[in-house]
Amino acid sequence: MRRISSRNAITAIFAIAVLSLVSACSSSIKDTSATGKITADTTGTVRVLMEGVPDTDVVKGLLAEFNKEYPKVDVMIEPIAYDQIRDKIVASFQASDPTYDLAIIDNPWMGDFARAGFLKPLDDLISATSGYDYEDFAAPLRAIGEVDGKVYGVPFYNYGLGLIYRSDLITTEPITLDELAATAKKLNSSARAGIAMQPQTGYKAFEEWGNYLFAAGGSIYGGDGKVHLNTLEAKKALNTYIAMYKSSAPKNSLNWAFDEALRSVSSGKSAMMVSYNWMLPTLNKVGGVSGDLAGKFKLATMPGGKQVLGSWDWAIPANSKVSDAAWAFISWITSKAGEAKRVSAGGAPARIGVLSDPAVSSTGGGADYYATVTKILANAEPLCRGSNCDEMITAVGTELNAAVAGLKSVDKALASAEEQANKIQTP
Repeated sequence: MRRISSRNAITAIFAIAVLSLVSACSSSIKDTSATGKITADTTGTVRVLMEGVPDTDVVKGLLAEFNKEYPKVDVMIEPIAYDQIRDKIVASFQASDPTYDLAIIDNPWMGDFARAGFLKPLDDLISATSGYDYEDFAAPLRAIGEVDGKVYGVPFYNYGLGLIYRSDLITTEPITLDELAATAKKLNSSARAGIAMQPQTGYKAFEEWGNYLFAAGGSIYGGDGKVHLNTLEAKKALNTYIAMYKSSAPKNSLNWAFDEALRSVSSGKSAMMVSYNWMLPTLNKVGGVSGDLAGKFKLATMPGGKQVLGSWDWAIPANSKVSDAAWAFISWITSKAGEAKRVSAGGAPARIGVLSDPAVSSTGGGADYYATVTKILANAEPLCRGSNCDEMITAVGTELNAAVAGLKSVDKALASAEEQANKIQTP
């Protein structure tokens, strides 16, 4: 998922800390539409800021169908670059006359925004919506939108990671971290790297390495709620990650992120990568980015069966004046029927039920692909929970990159990562 820079993250977090002091002002705004009774006569103009990517185009393509059921609700989508979204929606959250009536929330922001009073709890709206079946959303995705016992976000788009590999080169999926390392080394040659890695400082390094940590049997948080990265499992994961980078990754790829890894795999210059599950249909699309390699890629869960999870959630700003109209759209686009339409059109699934829907599985990656996505979503965890997640993720990812670059030892990098993470997340 596209993430803001560490400079922008710290600025945004500081802004939340300051602006939350006046959140009572925004929460006092009267929502004249908040009846909780969503009908075909529900009226309102709903403005929403979304990232200018194909995910958004899929949603825009469904608006005409939405308006067949809610003809008096006008959803206006403003596409924008990811780096600009957070600052603009925070400003809107604080305005007496908000710019946006509906929001999509990146998972690292959820705790900050909910606790600052920026978001409307959705529990009553969910309960009042007949046949909505909130429990059908994958449990790890639901957990991201739930803060302090209340629901503030409904899953929109999953960013669960998995192992994408060339099925003509790999016939047995690696099931342990050591097997992954051995497979990558075996496939490495002068013509092709064994694995395209993404150790770019900050978010990407942590997002990729987190999967190695889980594969080694480690975890990000301990039972005390604190970050625990200076562990035997974390050291094994980071030593393996560095060894694989040195032996099996493309040369000079220390600053690689998602785009570079994708180009390397799709062009046949790397045999596999750890990436978002929904990249598989893109790689296998005839006439797409992979050229003659289309159809030769498969998706597996990460060795050990657990993977890193990211998400976008739909949420209603606390100062929205048209929350009924906003919920009309959220409940339609995330309903079982709406989810099936969106996923069939190329969106990433969030509901478990849609993954076994024959009408959906006949599209995109096919039944095997959706079966693997079901496993991925059943056992996945975000890099951070709680407050100040952007800053925490950036700090840990910076230490990991330093270790890969040889600027710090594994022990010192992990000790520093743990120390910084716990300082950042201390209430």
